[in-house]
Amino acid sequence: MADKDMAKQVKWWKSAVIYQIYPRSFADSNGDGIGDLQGIISKLEYLETLGIDAIWLSPVCRSPQDDHGYDISDYQDIDPMFGTLQDMETLIAEAKRHHIRIIMDLVLNHSSDEHFWFQEAKKSRENPYHDYYVWRDGTEGEFPNDMRAAFGGSAWEWVPEVQQYYFHQFSVKQPDLNWDNPKLRLEIYNMINWWIEKGVGGFRLDVIDQIAKEPDKRITANGPRLHEFLRELSRETFQKADLVTVGETWGATTELAKLYSNPDNSELSMVFQFEHICLDQIPGKEKWDLAPLPFLKLKEVFERWQTQLYGEGWNSLFWNNHDLPRIVSRWGNDEKYWAESAKMLAILLHGMQGTPYIYQGEELGMTNICYEIEEYRDIETLNIYRERLEKGYTKEEIMRSLYARSRDNARTPMQWSDGENAGFTAGEPWIKVNPNYREINVAKQIGDEDSIFSCYQKLIRLRKEYSVFVDGIFRMLCRDHEAVFAYTRENDDYRLLVICNFFDKPTANPLEKPEESAKLLICNYGDTVWSTTLRPYEARMYMEDKRR
Repeated sequence: MADKDMAKQVKWWKSAVIYQIYPRSFADSNGDGIGDLQGIISKLEYLETLGIDAIWLSPVCRSPQDDHGYDISDYQDIDPMFGTLQDMETLIAEAKRHHIRIIMDLVLNHSSDEHFWFQEAKKSRENPYHDYYVWRDGTEGEFPNDMRAAFGGSAWEWVPEVQQYYFHQFSVKQPDLNWDNPKLRLEIYNMINWWIEKGVGGFRLDVIDQIAKEPDKRITANGPRLHEFLRELSRETFQKADLVTVGETWGATTELAKLYSNPDNSELSMVFQFEHICLDQIPGKEKWDLAPLPFLKLKEVFERWQTQLYGEGWNSLFWNNHDLPRIVSRWGNDEKYWAESAKMLAILLHGMQGTPYIYQGEELGMTNICYEIEEYRDIETLNIYRERLEKGYTKEEIMRSLYARSRDNARTPMQWSDGENAGFTAGEPWIKVNPNYREINVAKQIGDEDSIFSCYQKLIRLRKEYSVFVDGIFRMLCRDHEAVFAYTRENDDYRLLVICNFFDKPTANPLEKPEESAKLLICNYGDTVWSTTLRPYEARMYMEDKRR
């Protein structure tokens, strides 16, 4: 089948690359130190130059910002810090002009406690909105059970007006919504359809696997009614337009992912699963309990997801997001082999089957930050610092974990130039800029063919050019090799070979030289000659045209 014919038949998002923007930290247009929608509009030309197809926009709806927008007080308005609803409509229209779709971030598991629904719900048990949330009877000071919130403390909060506790899996200001209530579900569907009519290209669904919670049974994720709810949600909203939908599902297995991303479109396009991202922590412990990356396990996880979802679901491909540390600092080398390791990680991921996600600044190799504790802004980070001090951890131990894992690593301002505040704002940035912005920035990389930016730009082009990136069968090579990550992707027309040295030491090349007809598509060292030794973090991608 010709590539052009194939492109017409597959869903647009299967050959797309999606770029995540954390609006607060992307571009500030009015000098208040906070990124905004007009700032994003001003950078659409840059994103079109990079080549991405869609922007996943972290929450911009009206919010008290207790959890940086993941506590929504009005789903059908824009928070004033980011602009207006008219700015949002302009962004959707202008992005379309640049061949870019806008993906909204929807938080459907919980709302803000300042949402109209909750303000009404806590007035009385008879209020029509009371059942929009999860309540349990009890006595003040005696919790319904011992469930803990993800950000620390009890998952239950007492409301004197109704003499009941409400359930919150996250901040106390984020009461969980009661999806068992059909009236609530209808309100949610009407809101989503309102956004669809405004022209959005899809939705990212925050912790969507937790909407069918049963707290009495201590069930938060993957509750018994989850897939029933998702099928109804899709039928009443997503299936009415040509959208991409991706669910955040921390507890997903490959079998569950086949339900979520079934090609029949009954639920979602794909999910974010985090099995690979949770490997470098002590098993059974929190993400703050650091452990070395088990490399062979990383390969096993990727192989399982690539092979078991083939033809039965769809993968999302990512190293970074707004909740995760920067990958070049985490599994690469952000000092001696900064550029080489950043490119290797990109090449390794973008050759796989699925939809790649690039988090803002990843295409530049932006790195983690080492703040003083008073410079952090993230609620989770500040809470864990206090909790661990109380548990007897030393400040040095805690700070080492924060440097490695704090969500603020991803939330430092986008580094546009070597000018004041990295070109992010003319004012005082809401969070401190990474001091390395003078060396790592857009202006320095965008015209450089050897830059990390150019590597990402080329990988995006290749995905559009060759059908094998979309439909090629994955086969892991050198499965037990302690340093090399290598695989092939193959369809009727092409055979793709990716080989990467994942570490900072040279290693013997375990593969034979590809056929003379195989074309070197991309590599991360200047020369192009095949060698019997792979240099630190060396990555190569070859393509063989089987039709010749």
